[in-house]
Amino acid sequence: MVKNNILVIGLGNILLRDEGVGVHAIRILKERYRFDPCLEIIDGGTLGLDLLPFLETGDKVLFVDAIDFGKKPGYIEEIEDDEILPAFQTKLSVHHIGLSDLLLAAKWMDLKPVKICLIGIQPESVEMGLEMTDCIIGKLTELVDWVFQKLKAWGATCALQSL
Repeated sequence: MVKNNILVIGLGNILLRDEGVGVHAIRILKERYRFDPCLEIIDGGTLGLDLLPFLETGDKVLFVDAIDFGKKPGYIEEIEDDEILPAFQTKLSVHHIGLSDLLLAAKWMDLKPVKICLIGIQPESVEMGLEMTDCIIGKLTELVDWVFQKLKAWGATCALQSL
């Protein structure tokens, strides 16, 4: 199968405050930007292994998620390829186990995309609640901009929506 697509997958549980930031970030991305047809934006929520069929279609996959980097809340970092699995040594929630399993299964089944990137943000709170903390809400625009810049670096054609 020829792979020539870029996938952006927002991960997280929106019932656990900042843990849902990946899902919120991709919603903003969809609202603010236009993308060429080779790019697909997916709300991956907490799907884990259920995302495996999507990895078959993409040669570049960008995950957006809350990650415990052991840093100050709102800290954003980009990690790639073989650096991603070790970043999940500290699990914020059950879907992190699912993402680890997803990446291992994709590699085992030789479905691993050519390039994988995760742009993560350090959450402030992952307690029950629908609202993200003010800290993370204040960093959402920066997080979305990181994603936008990465997509441009990967050659995606993207532009701001006209009002």
